[in-house]
Amino acid sequence: VQLQASGGGTVQAGGSLGLSCTASRRTSSNNGMGWFRQAPGKERALVAAISWRGDDAYYADSVKGRFTISRNNAQGTLYLQMNNLRPEDTAVYYCASARSAVWASAASAYNYWGRGTLVTVSS
Repeated sequence: VQLQASGGGTVQAGGSLGLSCTASRRTSSNNGMGWFRQAPGKERALVAAISWRGDDAYYADSVKGRFTISRNNAQGTLYLQMNNLRPEDTAVYYCASARSAVWASAASAYNYWGRGTLVTVSS
């Protein structure tokens, strides 16, 4: 499975961006998926994750109320809508497919990763 993330870019603080992640084949429809991000000098961290049914989601405290994760299994696509962006949201964002049907918090629980897309939020 290959994952391709897109939608990154540069936006001013308070603005919005939407990320998409498309799987090369639909095997990810039975797997939990997540969005991670890695800022310069920091470890990769989970931002949001969603179960394969889409009925259970997780958000990091820093993005609750601002980011929304969703998925369309028929199209094999994962989304992350990011609103009210802050400079501290600046990072490379990665989508990933989990080994199981539920979402997971540890990066080691994900076995397929996209190449990442850069999000830059200016103050």
